[in-house]
Amino acid sequence: MSTQPQQLIGCDFSSAPTRRKPIVLARGECAGQGVRLLAIERFESLDAFAEWLAQAQHWVGGFDLPFGLPRELVEHLLWPTQWDKCMAHYASLSRLQIRDFFAAFCAARPVGRKFAHRATDGPAGSSPSMKWVNPPVAFMMHAGVPLLRQAGVHLPGLEEGDRSRVALEAYPGWLARQLIARASYKSDDKAKQTPERAAARKQLVSLIEQPLAMLDGLHVLLSESQRQLLETDASGDSVDAVLCMLAAAWAHRQHLARHVNHGLPAQMDSLEGWIVGVPFSRDE
Repeated sequence: MSTQPQQLIGCDFSSAPTRRKPIVLARGECAGQGVRLLAIERFESLDAFAEWLAQAQHWVGGFDLPFGLPRELVEHLLWPTQWDKCMAHYASLSRLQIRDFFAAFCAARPVGRKFAHRATDGPAGSSPSMKWVNPPVAFMMHAGVPLLRQAGVHLPGLEEGDRSRVALEAYPGWLARQLIARASYKSDDKAKQTPERAAARKQLVSLIEQPLAMLDGLHVLLSESQRQLLETDASGDSVDAVLCMLAAAWAHRQHLARHVNHGLPAQMDSLEGWIVGVPFSRDE
């Protein structure tokens, strides 16, 4: 069997997809040092996305949702500290229960240290995976991780599965910040879809078409119509999906170079998980 996947996938996930705010999937393929974008697809329900995940196909994918909770939080709540058992327990809870557990945890902590963080959050600049508002990443994990597990995909470093479908946690914000610093390039609020954000998004699209040092020279290959789509999608969901696809391409190259767990750091906490591509920091 070929070691090349049929597809590279990037997923901008939504915990409650609708026609207005769907799950956005970028599909691509390796082309030398580039990743050719094949299509942008949209899923308006979790059921439709679950059907796609379950299909027999070959891909390596980067998914923009947390794959684990902070160890500090899990141990405080006396939840299972094995990833599979922790995620099964987490999936059994309602969103209201999750919010109440996490709010009580935060209420007992001092200002400035309300949330517990995973080791990957510092170097990635990501929101804590226990955050239930702005953005509600805790609910994204609650919706998304069970779908991945039910589909039987392989989750490197976390859970064995079908190695023809490999799912990794990705975070487009990490890559975007290295390219355009903290310039805002997206908003779901039409009133905030400003010319300044459009200019930042256009700059970001231009930069990911050039070799990216942080991804060992990988870059995206776009047609003119695809470039226009990424530039004009003011929500930023399309470009975020492409950023996740590039992270998946980097992970696939690590796998081909025989790096274990698709390039995830050996020091990764197997309860918390890690954002693919983000270098391990001993300071975290």
